[in-house]
Amino acid sequence: QVQLAESGGGLVQAGGSLRLSCAASARTFDRYAMGWFRQAPGKEREFVASVNWSGGRTYYADLVKGRFTISRDNAKNTVYLQMNSLKPEDTAVYYCAADLRSGQAMGVIPPNYWGQGTQVTVSS
Repeated sequence: QVQLAESGGGLVQAGGSLRLSCAASARTFDRYAMGWFRQAPGKEREFVASVNWSGGRTYYADLVKGRFTISRDNAKNTVYLQMNSLKPEDTAVYYCAADLRSGQAMGVIPPNYWGQGTQVTVSS
């Protein structure tokens, strides 16, 4: 069982940056692939980025490539999402997720564990 807690959301102007954090409770955190998803009002939840257990492989949705960076610190049981050059269309609730399958699979198969989400609002 994994419990996930996101933080770092907020209100930012277009072109600005935010860094989201997700703290995990799992004692075997380094066995899990970690990822970020988002859900905008009236839309389905969508994959944003994922990272494999070691942090050596990362995967991104096309919409965020080159602007967002996912990373993890296994010593701190934490995964991060650095978001730069934010756009109003990035406004959404951002969810942290964990799964024992690969980071690559996370973009295709819904992960098993989810956080509660953190709101990111980008103003124009």
